[in-house]
Order: sequence, then C-alpha cells, then structure tokens
Amino acid sequence: MEFALSAEQEAFRTEIREFLARELTDQAPIEDGWITGFSREFSHKLGARGWIGLTWPKQYGGQEKTYLDRLILTEELLRAGAPVAAHWLGDRQVGPALLAYGSEEQKAAILPRVTRGEVVFCLGMSEPGSGSDLASLRTKAVEEGDHFSLSGQKIWTSFAHVADYAYLVARTDPDAPKHKGISEFMVDMQTPGIEVRPLVDITGEHHFNEVFFDNVKVPHEWLIGEKNRGWYQIASQLDYERSGIERLLSNYPLFRDAVAYAKHTGQAKDPLVRNRLAEMHIELELGRSMVYRVAWMLTQGGIPNYEAAMAKCYCTEVEQRIADTVSGLLGDYAVLMPDSPAARLAGRAAREYLYAPAYTIQGGTSNVLRNIMAIRGLGLQPGR
Repeated sequence: MEFALSAEQEAFRTEIREFLARELTDQAPIEDGWITGFSREFSHKLGARGWIGLTWPKQYGGQEKTYLDRLILTEELLRAGAPVAAHWLGDRQVGPALLAYGSEEQKAAILPRVTRGEVVFCLGMSEPGSGSDLASLRTKAVEEGDHFSLSGQKIWTSFAHVADYAYLVARTDPDAPKHKGISEFMVDMQTPGIEVRPLVDITGEHHFNEVFFDNVKVPHEWLIGEKNRGWYQIASQLDYERSGIERLLSNYPLFRDAVAYAKHTGQAKDPLVRNRLAEMHIELELGRSMVYRVAWMLTQGGIPNYEAAMAKCYCTEVEQRIADTVSGLLGDYAVLMPDSPAARLAGRAAREYLYAPAYTIQGGTSNVLRNIMAIRGLGLQPGR
C-alpha cells in the first residue's frame, strides 16, 4: 500500500511548521496544549489563516479541505505544543454537530465566528453520577412557551469559566426511556441563573469546573436538531471527540525533549534506556497510524465507531506510558540539581505523571471503549 501524502499535503505541513516556528519562538514547551494552552490571540491568528473549521463549507468560513488535511494541521499544532484550547472544542465537536443537526440560522450565527477564532465553547455533558453512563443525566429542560427552563448541574466542564457558550444535553422527557428523552442545546453562558465553580486538578491547574443551572431560560431557537433525539445526535460527536490526534500527542513535547536530554547526558547509550525510548517511539507510530486510519475513513464518508474507540483506547494508554517512562528516565537526579535543565524537564514530567490517569477517563473510559470494540467491532453480545 502507498501511505505517502500528496505533494499538496506535504506542502501544507511545511507551511504549518514554518508558521509555528515564527509564532512560538518565545513560548516555553507545553504539554496538553488543547487542554491548558488557552490563548484567544493565537486562535485569532489561526482563524485569520483559515485554519479553524478547515473541513467546513466555505459559506460558513471553512476551507472544504479533507479530514486528512485537518489531521495534518492538528498533528503539527500538538507536536509544537501550540496553545489551541480556546477554539479546540468549537472546531472539533460543536461545529460538526451544528453542520449535522443545526438549523440554517444557527449555522449562520455561530460557525463563521468559530472559524475566525472568536468564540469559546464548553461542553455540558458529564454530571455527578452520570459520567460513563451519560444517558442517566438528570439536568432537565422544561418547555415553557418560547423557551426552555434549564435546571441541573454539570461537572468536569472544561473552560466553563471563560466560555461564551455551552453546548449541552438535558432531559426533555422525564417519562421516556433514558436514551430517548434527551435534547441538545446551545446556552449563552452570560444568561442569568448560571453559576460556575472552579475545580482545581491534582497538578494545581484550573480548567475543569462544575456548573449549576437554576431555571436558566434557553430560547427555543437554540434547541439543536430534534427534541428528544439528542442521544442519537450526540453519538457522532463522541466519535469526533475520541479519535483525534490529541489522544496521542498531548505530552509529545515532553517525550521529544526527554529523548534529546537522554542523548545529551549519555543515558541513551544505556541499552535499557535506548530500548525503552525505542518502544515508545514505535507505540507512537502505531497510534498515529490508527488516528490516520480514522481520518481516512471520514474522508471517504465512513463512520468510524469502533475504530474511533480503538484509537482512543490505545493512544491514551500510550500517553500514560510516556509519562511513566520519562519520569523514570529523570528519577531523583533532577531533584538534586533544582536549577538544571533536568529539573525543569522533571517538573513537566511530574505534572504529566500526575495528570496521566485522566487520559483514559476523559472522553470515554477504557472499559467503555473496550465494550464498544467488543460489541460493535467483534459482534460480541453483552452477557455471553
């Protein structure tokens, strides 16, 4: 098989790398750029180049490129540790959801702003007691004339404290089976009745939040798609969320710099160290192939379901092994030299080691993903 990209795609990759080399000269390397690298200014710059909503129709500000083109872009952004969090959710999930299920009015009002890097989204999905079993959610939206009255609580809501809008799901039919009485909404985060409380993670960073809705009025025109069909609409969103290269390269800058450190200090001459770093490189390449396969399927009009689950499951476990490998490589030596490059690298490694358990939880736990692979990929039946 021929795995080479086209000359146009290779030229696009080169253009991205040259842009990043100019724009990130003063920025220290960061991991999880799509989670913690929040910069509206950088998103504006990407928007000005047409690099947000790359696959979307031109009438909404997109470029009508392929999913492979988008993957090339996101891969280079994450490898460089670019601060892309401000537009990430809008580009990855909200835009495709609106294109699939939104009204023309909704698309016209929101999508061009997303492509310009002007709007920040948070996702109102998980709730206390409703994480992996999202359909058990209890936030409710009661229809009252020309609006819905929204009440409930969301948790682990990234960027809610800075978001312009929440894209969320709520129960609109309390008597329906749990998968059937759910609807999707767009909510202006400045609407009265919304309270955002910060959640600081174990690394000391604040990007998660819990959000409370107290009879928040949501205009009827911001119901997304069909009422009570939200579960079926959101299923495709989850595939977009799970299968991106961000599930593999979140801490790639750490791995890259750790390899350079091992070479500089001579540790790479140790057969055990060299073997371990080679294993991680191979695993990164395998994960990359999985992600490219999903993008190729999307480009061909396919619906990668178990393939997306497989990519996310494997890739996030690789990310955890990277954090563990780099932490072991540095060991206590860095602590003894607090002003050394090793110590600075060790600080990044420590942060990733602490955050790593989240990789296989957020966006779908590995247990749930393995069930999807078993049922939808292998055709196995639950309970047999």
